[in-house]
Amino acid sequence: MSHDPNSHSPAAGSGHPDDQKPLSPRYALTVLAAVVVVLVVLAVTGILRRSHADTVLAKQTNADAPPTVNVEPPTPGAPNNSLTLPGNVTAYSDAPIYARTDGYLVHWYYDIGAHVQKGALLAVIATPELDQQLQQAEHDLVSAQANANNAHIQAKRYSDLVKDHAVSEQDTDTFVNQAASTAAAVRSAEANVQRLKELQSFEKVYAPFDGIVTARDVDNGQLINNGTNSELFHMQAVQTLRVYTNVPQAYAPDVKPGMKIPLTFLEHPGKTYTGDLVRTASAIDPVSRTLLVEIDVDNRKGELLPGSLAEVHITAPVSTQSYIVPAAAVMFRHEGLRVGTVVGHTARLVPVTIGEDDGANIQIITGLKPTDAVIQDPPDSLIEGERVTVVHPSSAPGTRVAQSAAGSNKNEGGQ
Repeated sequence: MSHDPNSHSPAAGSGHPDDQKPLSPRYALTVLAAVVVVLVVLAVTGILRRSHADTVLAKQTNADAPPTVNVEPPTPGAPNNSLTLPGNVTAYSDAPIYARTDGYLVHWYYDIGAHVQKGALLAVIATPELDQQLQQAEHDLVSAQANANNAHIQAKRYSDLVKDHAVSEQDTDTFVNQAASTAAAVRSAEANVQRLKELQSFEKVYAPFDGIVTARDVDNGQLINNGTNSELFHMQAVQTLRVYTNVPQAYAPDVKPGMKIPLTFLEHPGKTYTGDLVRTASAIDPVSRTLLVEIDVDNRKGELLPGSLAEVHITAPVSTQSYIVPAAAVMFRHEGLRVGTVVGHTARLVPVTIGEDDGANIQIITGLKPTDAVIQDPPDSLIEGERVTVVHPSSAPGTRVAQSAAGSNKNEGGQ
């Protein structure tokens, strides 16, 4: 049998797997490294996914967990209501003084700060035009009196002659009516003279009451106009001062005329003055919900100044027990003021009426009981009936007891 010289014999083995060359070590290491990298990437990706899932789960768990609140019982208030209110100090009498006639100022006699008695001459105003008008009116009066006298004589004469039928009744009636007319003219002239004399009397400006001059707005030679456009002097009676203050509606029934009210002033530290509550407005201001009261205080020594600010201390027995809570415990809701309390592990929002507020603490007049567990700083999101985790801040450090709603339910279920 003949053989093809171009054919390959099996001994060549070029087509058998056993005859392939072995893999190089470098190639094997590269493949192994690629496999390791892929495994590491897959492991890191899995760890990150689990970490993210744990974070989301923790956030969701915290969001769904009941809020933690600190509770304390309310502090009982004092047996007396003690209010410190701002008071406006005013003079007992306060009067601006204006001119009642036109002219120019001749001289003034008292300057600011002067103590004057009622009726003291403050200034003199020259009124030459008014003086001339008065002289003219007096002359007119004399003329009217002469005419009236003549008419009276004529009327009397004709009344006598008409009895003897010596004159006509018509002429007699004419002279009688003329006498009545001229008599009326005399009375009119007298009234005009009196009016001008009254105006002339205003040339001298007198003090209307005992007091001090607090303002002088004129000087010698200044033109003076009748009316309220230009004030001459300003006077205040300061022997007794009026102090006005506004008492909150809740305390209005406790203030009555005749009470003795302590007053303090910043310019007199450590000293207390006593005033008499003389009257109230007997009506609540619908805007501020307060009662306006007047307190009179003796100032004959002149130590107090009108226009200053007083601190009014009002003390009255309480009609009901009040309680003190931190200002942060009071919640301002659209339905009104509320204080959060805890019953069991459930939040309750109690409507309250507040009294005195010093910024740090607030007096609660109605709404709380001494056994209430008041939430000291409630979260803004707290709602009625929400489950809460109660923390008692009075517990010793390191041994604080926290009771959660979930723990409570668990303990209850295990009993």
